[in-house]
Amino acid sequence: MGAGGLWVRSAHTALSGGLTLGLFLHRTDLQKEAERGAVLQPAIFVALLGCSVLLYFRVSLMDPGFVRAEEEAEADKSEEQCMVIPQVSSSVKMRRCGYCMVKQPMRAKHCQLCQRCVRRYDHHCPWIENCVGEKNHPLFIVYLSVQLVVLLWGGHVAWSGLYFKQSWEWLRHNIFLLISFLLIVIFTIVVLLLLISHLYLISCNTTTWEFMSYHRISYLRHSELENPFDQGVIRNLWRFFCSCHLTAWEKIYFHRSNEPV
Repeated sequence: MGAGGLWVRSAHTALSGGLTLGLFLHRTDLQKEAERGAVLQPAIFVALLGCSVLLYFRVSLMDPGFVRAEEEAEADKSEEQCMVIPQVSSSVKMRRCGYCMVKQPMRAKHCQLCQRCVRRYDHHCPWIENCVGEKNHPLFIVYLSVQLVVLLWGGHVAWSGLYFKQSWEWLRHNIFLLISFLLIVIFTIVVLLLLISHLYLISCNTTTWEFMSYHRISYLRHSELENPFDQGVIRNLWRFFCSCHLTAWEKIYFHRSNEPV
């Protein structure tokens, strides 16, 4: 764990804890429930927050799908597959990364920040200080979903404690809660847009990198299909969320590219 990653993860934990503490210290619905002895809702809220923090650290620290040198033999087999199929352009082939010198499986990309090649590379997320790739992408979506629930609930709780009055005294006593509410609103919008965009791309079986750099990626540029990995929404979602093993994307690519139109 680098110094930058340690700082980002510490900031996330401190921000989550600080905002939650502020919701309990002000006259919000959570504080009122706790004072009445009805601890169910506060306990569920804290449990959801704890779950989101644990998911954050899990996604942040886990292997996103780094390509390893021992996968060389498997890469060679994929390249042989490419050579024996005449309908596929010769421009589409396995290539060796110029940075870490490993053969990249299809849909892999070298991350300059992680200094590793990542399978089914989506993007490098600065907030988790890790790449989002084939191994941690599903858990990243789960994390975003839980985080969105926490933010929506937290925004409702913060709003319940705001009783607006035009006085400096009111502002002095409620400035922390007001700032907390505004931060929650901003984070909610960001997480919601991020979750919607990722779910759309997943349903199409494409990645953020492929979507943004379509015309610079050889296996997409030379394909006769707009998206050679798209197998329909149901199968795309099933493969993304329910597959327990890494996917040989070369097989899907060559199979789809040679289907009769």
